[in-house]
Amino acid sequence: MTGPIPQPVVTLLDAANANDLDAFLAAFTADGVVDDWGREFHGADAIRGWSDGEFIGVEVSLAVTAVERQGDETIVTAEVGGKGFNGPSHFAFRVEGERVARMTIRA
Repeated sequence: MTGPIPQPVVTLLDAANANDLDAFLAAFTADGVVDDWGREFHGADAIRGWSDGEFIGVEVSLAVTAVERQGDETIVTAEVGGKGFNGPSHFAFRVEGERVARMTIRA
């Protein structure tokens, strides 16, 4: 890894790995966004719907393998496991204050 992970990102990753949907949603700003390969989900209700089918709902696990900063984003490379997609992915996080404003997922 190349650098520390901001605490809001750690909180979100820990919630995902614990499959704790409420904590996962609480890690986002009120107007938080998940961008999953160009499909954008805005706000807690939309993120919950996405997560139920494709993230925490399929018991996601994220094993972080690298971290880097690119401008105002933290890029986390992780090996994704669970009952959905499995394999390496890149997660770009934009933090505002104590929460994640945006999580962008790409391979």
